[in-house]
Amino acid sequence: MNASHVSLRDDYEVSCEEIDVLVDLAWETEGVIGSRITGGGFGGCTVSIVKNDAVDHFIDKLGKAYKEKTGHEAEFYVVEIGDGAKRNLSRRKRHDIG
Repeated sequence: MNASHVSLRDDYEVSCEEIDVLVDLAWETEGVIGSRITGGGFGGCTVSIVKNDAVDHFIDKLGKAYKEKTGHEAEFYVVEIGDGAKRNLSRRKRHDIG
């Protein structure tokens, strides 16, 4: 994940200073497994994988440091990993199952 960001930043040159600040801050934060730019590039969003017990510290640290370094407010969206897609056979008619 981290190498992907480096490639997008250096090889494809689709990152920007604000994104690099967020990613660098994330990489320096304990509990972060990885962080990279996401989306179409040239600004926008990063995605970071953070251990559950480090999420609050991550948000606090990055929010403050990002504002200090860029003058912009960062927004955070916390999500949890689900079990993924599943096939629901209970709705199918008996003769459709084959």
